[in-house]
Amino acid sequence: MSHESENPNSPRYDTTSSPPRSSEPGGPSRTAPASRTSRRNVLFGTAAAGAALFAAGCTSNTSNDAKEADAGQAEVADDKPGKQVTIGFAGPQADHGWLNAINEQAKERAKKYKDVTLEATEGSNDNAQQVGQIETLINKKVDVLVILPADGKALTQVGLKAMRAGIPVVNLDRVFASQQAYRCWIGGDNYGMGLNAGRYIGEKLKGKKKAKVVELAGIDNLELTRERTEGFDDALKNYPNIKKVARQAAEFTVESGQSKMAQLLRAEPEFDALWNHDDDQGVGAERAIKQAGRDDFLMVGGAGSRRVMDAIKADNSVIKATVLYPPTMAASAIDLARALGQGKGIGGLAEFEIPASMTLYSAVVTKDNVDEYLPTGFK
Repeated sequence: MSHESENPNSPRYDTTSSPPRSSEPGGPSRTAPASRTSRRNVLFGTAAAGAALFAAGCTSNTSNDAKEADAGQAEVADDKPGKQVTIGFAGPQADHGWLNAINEQAKERAKKYKDVTLEATEGSNDNAQQVGQIETLINKKVDVLVILPADGKALTQVGLKAMRAGIPVVNLDRVFASQQAYRCWIGGDNYGMGLNAGRYIGEKLKGKKKAKVVELAGIDNLELTRERTEGFDDALKNYPNIKKVARQAAEFTVESGQSKMAQLLRAEPEFDALWNHDDDQGVGAERAIKQAGRDDFLMVGGAGSRRVMDAIKADNSVIKATVLYPPTMAASAIDLARALGQGKGIGGLAEFEIPASMTLYSAVVTKDNVDEYLPTGFK
């Protein structure tokens, strides 16, 4: 599961630029912390002093150009203990395997750092309750907030409240409706999920004439479901020999997956591939497939559960691949929050500030690379 993008009701905030896809949301610009500014002044002063020494005849094996280049590099967060940071973490109720993995990833990542204290809420799918939990974290004056809202629109105002209080917000996956409600967004790529699922199936079936595929989607009134379907359909346009002959929308649950898959199997006695949007509802889909005695097609899952990865590795069922929607994004959100709290950038980038948004790649896990991704599989 993932996020929806909706606009807030308040007329006080610009709502004309809410991101159309999970890959596009950004955050408001922020002024560099005072400690960062003073550090830059010191570095520039050091560079000037070095130039003066050079003029006086000081020699070295390292050029002054190299020294000045090093001086201009951003200070980046690393594993070494630094300034103590208290991170508030507020997620929805873990009533789904992926959401439970989100909570576990955040908590385990925080334990890695001696300089991080994590204040985590119990999580709730009740908007009012989650707002209350976040307000408690604001009142505790945490340094940074990481929030995966149960509903992006409903929680936008509390995100704005935190930002006004000077607490940077890392918006995790389900995007707030105003870019002013968060400093940084990190999440998955729903369109990319569909695109890569379609590409994988397309390559597997490109040599087959009049190939047929079916789709078991998620909840149809969610933008994330529409994006996954759009990406899938766009990918299939590159394979004129393939036709999508049926689509059913389930509800990200085992029960709905089983009932909707049974309907697909009755409606389509023959097809070559199935794309299922969600590995949790895929449990039910597999039950329906076994009950029908079908094994004449390949199945591609979505999200990246450990159960599906184990099935891919065993290679003894219709499941041949899954497209990731990695819950490791929660661990990365903790990394970003720590960097924000310490006024640092990200290793490997020249920027002094962390990015306004980060979209994770939807990798396709197959028998060839499953061992690499098994550690990320969620239960």
